[in-house]
Amino acid sequence: MSFATPQLGRFGLPPAVNEPMRNYEVKSADRAGLQAAVEAMRAAGPFDVPCIVDGAEVRTGRTQQQRNPGNHEHVLCTYHEADAALTEKAIAGALKAKAQWEAMPWNDRAAIFLKAADLIAGKWRFPLMAATMLGQGKNAWQAEIDAAAESCDFLRFGVKFVDEMYSIQPAEHSKTVYNRSEYRALEGFVFAISPFNFTAIAANLVGAPALVGNTVVWKPSPMAIYSNYLVYKIFEEAGMPAGVVQFVPGPAEEIASTAIAHRAFAALHFTGSTHVFRSLWKQIAGCMDNYVGYPRIVGETGGKNFHLVHKSADVDAAVHQAIRGAFEYQGQKCSALSRLYVPQSMWAGGFKEKLLREIASISQGPVEQFEHFMGPVIARHSYDKILGLIDAAKKEGGEVLCGGRGNDATGFFVEPTVIETREPRSVTMVNEIFGPVITVYAYPDEQFEETCRIIDTTTEYALTGSVFARDRYAVITASNLLRNSSGMFYINDKCTGAVVGQQPFGGGRASGTNDKAGSMAIFLRFVQQRTIKETMIHPEHYSYPSNIV
Repeated sequence: MSFATPQLGRFGLPPAVNEPMRNYEVKSADRAGLQAAVEAMRAAGPFDVPCIVDGAEVRTGRTQQQRNPGNHEHVLCTYHEADAALTEKAIAGALKAKAQWEAMPWNDRAAIFLKAADLIAGKWRFPLMAATMLGQGKNAWQAEIDAAAESCDFLRFGVKFVDEMYSIQPAEHSKTVYNRSEYRALEGFVFAISPFNFTAIAANLVGAPALVGNTVVWKPSPMAIYSNYLVYKIFEEAGMPAGVVQFVPGPAEEIASTAIAHRAFAALHFTGSTHVFRSLWKQIAGCMDNYVGYPRIVGETGGKNFHLVHKSADVDAAVHQAIRGAFEYQGQKCSALSRLYVPQSMWAGGFKEKLLREIASISQGPVEQFEHFMGPVIARHSYDKILGLIDAAKKEGGEVLCGGRGNDATGFFVEPTVIETREPRSVTMVNEIFGPVITVYAYPDEQFEETCRIIDTTTEYALTGSVFARDRYAVITASNLLRNSSGMFYINDKCTGAVVGQQPFGGGRASGTNDKAGSMAIFLRFVQQRTIKETMIHPEHYSYPSNIV
């Protein structure tokens, strides 16, 4: 069905503001509500999650389980896997839905995403947080800042940024010419691959291209199926038409290969590992002759993030921010602190003692028990990788100052770990860990600039980094020498916690394409601009005045 809607007014938007975060204090209504949602979800499961193609639930009979990483015995959901044939059907459905979705007036598309944000902020807040806690191992605070607040922020600010993008028009017109620009959706479908560690990222990987009129084939992480399914249901309740988003969990290689090989593949929106992203890019390059156009490739991948402490820094602030940056959500953030550089005199003069003393007070356990600062890592493969890298560091001569052990009796728990190294390019200074491990290098006090150069050249990543200093010249020096070392640079703050609308997120080098989620820049990647020039008065002759003699 095609239709034209009259433009009956120039519609404004509600102001975009960051979703206020709740604290879940003891005996508060919020804590009681969240605990009730967690308990109800535990009691009601395991849930049955279908694929969703053209708005219809599809149960393939080929099933897998998403388990609670803090409790091996608890199956949160059983989900049905798509295969190549169902992926082809999903692509066909996305292409069929595209024309009508792209033609929907902007104010009506915007209303769907604004309603989805309001549903997350209210009715769905606790269920979405509960699914993120039980399925992805986040404690209440981490679930709040992710599944609740950041999901709302991506949607509300996304509407604001798209509206501002549409308003960017040619500044100049000649007397007889009317110039304008339109921002059309890409020609084809967008393929989104979302990670386990942020429910909000899943919402944004799908929501950002859909906001500007694209239809999306979405492969969620097997370790975040249930929260991602709830995101889909929220979009559906908000009025997202059938077919705009196709939900196809299943084997990554089979689904990705099918999507990338399709002639109408228009873009990849990805968050995950550097290795996988590079592999997908190579697949796309190999199919280039088959595509209608040049696909857009947007990816946020790994990190090997640093805190650089100057001798003028506030020690207590640097210690507390290091703990938060490294151990919140067990270090399973692409922005998490992994490398810590401290002057030798400061390290020996109290920093080391304070750091270890504070870490010793960290509580770790099931996320349903609100007192725990840390929970489990996501799965067996992650648990084994983290402990393996700790062992490799010890074999190289690194000294484990605290932690270093794991316990997988009931869940995948790895202790908060600090390794001191005398070799700034040792294994845990170079390789991404994605777990609760800091490696510390105590550098000679007088080698601040040299340490900046070491930081810049130690790893292939360039996502986030921080400098701690009271001395402004030190801040300027670090900022200049580390300009290409991170896409997110923090001064006297931890290297995690970017807020939508405040700190656009992304990094370069092996950390991704640096397209800055949480800003207008990301939306420019999912549109093609068409410039329109309309001449009002025609010339009376083909020749120019200069031709007359």
